[in-house]
Amino acid sequence: MKPTDISAPDYFHKVVDCQWACPAHTPVPEYIRLIAEGRYSDAYMINWKSNVFPGILGRTCDRPCEPACRRGRVEDNPVAICRLKRVAADFKDDISQRLPRPAAKNGKRIALVGGGPASLAVARDLAPLGYHCTVFDGDPKAGGMMRSQIPKFRLPDSVIDEETGYILGLGVEFKGGQRIDSLKQLLAENYDAIFVGSGAPRGRELDIPGRTFKHVAGKLIGVTFQKVKAEYDAKGRRNLVPSGEPDETVPCDDVLVAVGQENAFPWIEADCGIEFDKWHMPKVDPKTFVSTNPKVFFGGDAAFGPKNIIWAVAHGHDAALSIHKMISGEDINERPLPEVHVSSQKMGIHEWSYDNDISADKRFKVPHRDKVIALKDIRAEVELGYDVKLALGEAQRCLNCDVQTVFSAPLCIECDACVDICPMDCITFTENGEEDDLRQRLKAPSPHHDQALYVSGDLKTGRVMVKDEDVCLHCGLCAERCPTGAWDMQKYLIDMVHAGSTCQSKARSAA
Repeated sequence: MKPTDISAPDYFHKVVDCQWACPAHTPVPEYIRLIAEGRYSDAYMINWKSNVFPGILGRTCDRPCEPACRRGRVEDNPVAICRLKRVAADFKDDISQRLPRPAAKNGKRIALVGGGPASLAVARDLAPLGYHCTVFDGDPKAGGMMRSQIPKFRLPDSVIDEETGYILGLGVEFKGGQRIDSLKQLLAENYDAIFVGSGAPRGRELDIPGRTFKHVAGKLIGVTFQKVKAEYDAKGRRNLVPSGEPDETVPCDDVLVAVGQENAFPWIEADCGIEFDKWHMPKVDPKTFVSTNPKVFFGGDAAFGPKNIIWAVAHGHDAALSIHKMISGEDINERPLPEVHVSSQKMGIHEWSYDNDISADKRFKVPHRDKVIALKDIRAEVELGYDVKLALGEAQRCLNCDVQTVFSAPLCIECDACVDICPMDCITFTENGEEDDLRQRLKAPSPHHDQALYVSGDLKTGRVMVKDEDVCLHCGLCAERCPTGAWDMQKYLIDMVHAGSTCQSKARSAA
């Protein structure tokens, strides 16, 4: 294998599994360390820059970061990343002075259809650059499905008001109670760009071929279903087709319809330059979020169907970048590299600026409101969130996977001290070879090809150092034991580039 190029932005980004899994690529370990230090406002602002709605997402995110969490490889439960996000929101100080100031207008006008998370994320990125952003929504207040579809016992209005207010306070114009019924008419108003973040507002109809309701004397007694099977097309889209098996009858007294939401675009006329696919979804570029009309962009549920708030935010960031590039006369297909800030954590010969002790605590439970009180008030929030003590305990379970083990081959004397001290047997000194062969010759075989091997250049004996990134705990013991300083613990802070950021000329890689 060739020596690993750790300068590639994606390499250590992927090792930070939680951040890699997050659609918005929030620097998770960084804000968790700040929470452990009691720096809640700093932790909140890191979240606000990345995922826009820390208090909302800390209660409602589908948390793709947690299944990816490295902690889940050494015990059953990952770090409670989502609920720690809420801690930053609950215990922060007044952060209003840390928000961007409303900028002088640059003369460019952006229309945003829908007042949900995708549109608000676009406005959050573009308003500080001087764009006049106008958000249209049929509801009187901003928030979209966050306000109208999530029950108050899970997400109080006060949290939505606060975090949508931060965005509207950037000089964003909100036209509540004003539905857009014609894209053609909106295009005629000569906006420089239009973003469609109208969500998936229509409940799916239970129009199932082969379904028959069974009644006796007018009373429902069951439903008969035709058996189907899934077939997938070249793009991975699922189609259900008859399986040929016998019908199945399910006895029942009532039928509850909970089959999800779907998109609806009756307000987009056929001659607006927007093409739709056979699922009646707009044809949207998954990288730039532009439609077949170069001035119209889609995001959130309106782009690819129902997902979660964090996906809508990620779409909003990317769409805002595309809009900014398009209006600036740049190629919207050129996506910028993330900004990577590298800093050694060494404070002494064997001391680090982060707490590298591995906590043995199991995941802490989030306190709930007393059931008697909760059942009396349907609007009373059920989850109370961590208090300061519980938050500290949970934060200390984080393995700091953004603090990377960086190896310097010229300094290595091949004493194997790091191999002996490693609690996970993830370091091996051996002869080089092809990847499949090498993975089987490690001290602990590494079958997971989705996790990288860190391979050094040739050492003095002709061997190479191979580290399995899959199971490393980032404990720093290898660096503490090394007598020559060949190992160092370096923090890689990876920030995604949004509209208006610097360094936008280089193409972005897989992240």
